[in-house]
Amino acid sequence: MKKYINMKRFIVTIIGLIVATTIYAQQDPMYTHYMYNTLSVNPAYAGSRDALTVTLLHRNQWVTFPGAPITNTLTLHSPIFTESVGVGLSLTHDKIGPTKFTSIYGDFAFRIKLTKKSKLTFGLKAGIDLLTANLPDLEIHDPDDPAFLYPFKNKVLPNFGFGMFYTFKDRFYVGISTPRLLEHKFVGENTLISSGILRGHYYFITGGSIKLSRFTEFKPSALVKMTPGAPIELDVSAIFEFYKRVNFGVMYRTGDGVGALVGLYIFDRLLLGYSYDFSLTNTTMKYNTGSHEIMLRYDFIFSSQHRIKSPRYF
Repeated sequence: MKKYINMKRFIVTIIGLIVATTIYAQQDPMYTHYMYNTLSVNPAYAGSRDALTVTLLHRNQWVTFPGAPITNTLTLHSPIFTESVGVGLSLTHDKIGPTKFTSIYGDFAFRIKLTKKSKLTFGLKAGIDLLTANLPDLEIHDPDDPAFLYPFKNKVLPNFGFGMFYTFKDRFYVGISTPRLLEHKFVGENTLISSGILRGHYYFITGGSIKLSRFTEFKPSALVKMTPGAPIELDVSAIFEFYKRVNFGVMYRTGDGVGALVGLYIFDRLLLGYSYDFSLTNTTMKYNTGSHEIMLRYDFIFSSQHRIKSPRYF
């Protein structure tokens, strides 16, 4: 038992070390429901559903793992004035060990109709990030270690991003984006030891909907994440939807794990989703019981004459 407790403390300390030194790894939160949370990574998605769409997402990653990430996200977006212009808002709060990362971003998208069946959208994202890291809260073997004596200062870091999103026949989409173009350096009170860098992240997303029968749709999707100094990460998902009400699917994430998704349209405009995934790496698999994610999305329609063009696809 004592050995297990010491191991838990060691893992938490490792998390603190990641924060206390220059960071080069993936820093943005990961989502299994990325196909329903596109606005978080690509501002060009704003207004694409022709409704005021509100999405809530909660992810509890690596349950029972000390200091594991807990992420909450709220996004809302809608066309404004015309279907060619969309606006949105993205709020994210990510907690990992002693660190808390909060971001607030506004999104703007301009849509160009290429043909009767295809559209190309350009998007801009701008907002602020706030990072807090209370390193003295960590349990460490040497409480006088100077690397952990000082917290990171609360600091507002402005940033902006860019994205492009292409759709064809409301059945296929592909997008590229970078939500944060600026790389900020942050320091703790002990500037000689505690420091880190918020790296830029680059995303490629694609997916679609294939009609298999009168009652069945197949929805494959993929998300590629790239960060300087970190391995490229690929998420692949395959979802089957039945009777436009229920969906089931599986996912695979390179270097991390596999999982399953299930979704239910409680009624036409309200989608409830749940996913469970577990890690395949030796370090995290031994000390956690998997990751849970809950997603809720609702489309507000303000006119009885207005109809969502693609409520079942993406």
